[in-house]
Amino acid sequence: MDYFQDKVIIVTGASEGIGRALTLALSPLGCRLLLTARNESRLASLQQEVRALGSEAFIQVADLSDSSHCRQVITACIEQFDKLDILVNNAGMTMWSRFDELEDLSVLSQIMQVNYLGPAYLSQAAIPHLKKSQGQIVAVASITGMTGVPTRSGYAASKHALIGLFDSLRIELSDDNVAVTVICPDFVVTQTHKRALDAQGKPLGETPMQESKIMTAEKCAELMLPAIAQRKRLLITSFRGRVGRFFKIIAPGLIDKIAKKAIASGR
Repeated sequence: MDYFQDKVIIVTGASEGIGRALTLALSPLGCRLLLTARNESRLASLQQEVRALGSEAFIQVADLSDSSHCRQVITACIEQFDKLDILVNNAGMTMWSRFDELEDLSVLSQIMQVNYLGPAYLSQAAIPHLKKSQGQIVAVASITGMTGVPTRSGYAASKHALIGLFDSLRIELSDDNVAVTVICPDFVVTQTHKRALDAQGKPLGETPMQESKIMTAEKCAELMLPAIAQRKRLLITSFRGRVGRFFKIIAPGLIDKIAKKAIASGR
């Protein structure tokens, strides 16, 4: 993992879940980290853990649905480290409701703002610096961004948009030697599920997932590190996700049934 030595890395949504696990996995590798999320106390606690593991870490509290906050994150990184090598767009939110049962349609705009426009704002501000370093953008999407999933329609739409954006940027930035890596996890144990918005636009409060049956955030981070280091274009973290990508072309009805069963079983 020499790739990460002395790299300056921004991790969004760093305070919990995949972002926190990835941050801790990076910490012994000699990189320098700027960590951002909305919860200052959790960021501060994580900062101490990172420093204990041997990496520099600074925090920036930000709401990445706000374009001005996104610009502030990039400015803070350059002021602190004078460069940026890797931007990890990880922050996100989700929903858990049938579309025809939604009572608060602002759920859709909230999810799109955080999951799609936030990474767009942040990446646009970061690109001039990534061109200088011939760096890398990492976008944490989802296998839901590759196929429709019941009760997750707004989330699926935002992740489809995210993948479309970064697939396009990969082509645009290829002449500048800026890599774009899209990560598509399957279900992962994370607090995000507890905060999934219901039909009334309120957090569920408890996860609908069978957490003992799904991937841990730590395992997801472990899989992400080599994909990032190899500057891969795509990582799909589960076997069913990899197989489903191809069966969606030749047997789309089968994939619909698998998606329906996955949601019904919570795994």
